[in-house]
Amino acid sequence: MSLSNSQKKYLRKLSHKQSPVFQIGKQGLSENLVKQTAESLEARELIKINILQNSEEEVKEAAETIASSVHAEIVQTIGSTMVLYKESKNNKKIELPK
Repeated sequence: MSLSNSQKKYLRKLSHKQSPVFQIGKQGLSENLVKQTAESLEARELIKINILQNSEEEVKEAAETIASSVHAEIVQTIGSTMVLYKESKNNKKIELPK
C-alpha cells in the first residue's frame, strides 16, 4: 500500500501532537526494536521514533530499514525523527482520506 500525498499530509497532522514511542541510541537498530515497532504499529497504526545524537544511524536509512522490516509506510523523516504508519489488521483506528 502506497500513501498518497494527501494521506501523508493527514498523517503528519495527526503525528504532530504525538511523542516518540522509541528512541534509537548508540546500540543502533536491533531485532528487538524492530519487533517492538511492529507490535506498536499494530496497536497504534501511527508512531514516531527519535534517533538520539549518540547514535550512528542516519534517520532516512533507519526509517527505510524499519519500514521494510515491518512492512510499514514512511510518513515523514524530519531532523532526527521518523513517522511510520501501518494499517492495523485487527484494530483499525485511523480512517485515511481518499
